[in-house]
Amino acid sequence: MNSLDQLRQHTTVVADTGDFDQLAQFRPQDATTNPSLVLKAVQQPRYRALLEQAVAAHPGAPATTVTEHLLVAFGVEILKVVPGRVSTEIDPRLSYDTAASVATARRLIELYAAAGVPKARVLIKLASTWEGIQAARELEQQGIHTNLTLLFCLAQAKACADAGVKLISPFVGRIYDWFKKTAGKSWDEAAMAGPNDPGVRSVVEIYTHYKRHGITTEVMAASFRNSGQIIALAGCDLMTISPALLAELDAANTPVERRLLHTGSVEAKPAPLTEAEFNAALAADAMAHDKLTDGIKQFIADTETLEQLIRSTQG
Repeated sequence: MNSLDQLRQHTTVVADTGDFDQLAQFRPQDATTNPSLVLKAVQQPRYRALLEQAVAAHPGAPATTVTEHLLVAFGVEILKVVPGRVSTEIDPRLSYDTAASVATARRLIELYAAAGVPKARVLIKLASTWEGIQAARELEQQGIHTNLTLLFCLAQAKACADAGVKLISPFVGRIYDWFKKTAGKSWDEAAMAGPNDPGVRSVVEIYTHYKRHGITTEVMAASFRNSGQIIALAGCDLMTISPALLAELDAANTPVERRLLHTGSVEAKPAPLTEAEFNAALAADAMAHDKLTDGIKQFIADTETLEQLIRSTQG
């Protein structure tokens, strides 16, 4: 078996792309999207029609409204290819607004329902801010499942577990990026590879905490920079992987053994984090604070670029 097939024996493989033409090639169970991926996709001639259809179907509508319909259109097409779920991200400008996040998520679910897609096949993506996590709590109580993204530290993961979210997406590659940039010339790539990679270590810490305490929230490692990070996390519940790295694994024969496996006893869950404790932990972790803020800014910038493209299409 190639490395990708070996990985499938230990981990559920998810495709991290808005390009649904690439999905059939790698047969992922689920797929994830974000504003950056959708923006990249609609700039390709192949997907321009989806943008034009969303604009034409809602003449005079605000760009934010057309964007929601466009995101769902992508999700509907993706679900024709993957057998499982698609993750659709709400407006990142709402990352610090719980009520608006809940309202937007409910609209997206209604749009999916109108297209014949049951809510069980959709995960609503929200940033792992305190407000985003509380929005996820409300949504989960309403039977709408969530994927908490831009997650960089154990405190965020603990708060997500407290809220009963369905799935979290700890970002391996962006953690790696931060530590590599901070280290500068002193960074030793070989010494910090595999299990020593700071992004890999973060996911292992979160996975171990969840399994040790019997937490059922799914851990989906995300944002990979190389296949070594993926192989080092074999056994994680899920991994969302870019088409380029899926292709690399598909062409490789590197042995893939299960690395993450909890076999110990289950301990009592710790007391829930308060908002003050969450904020203090995030403030004390420069990497997590920086990458959460930067990630939201990046998604906002791409969302606004997508809206500009919509407005230019509207004429």
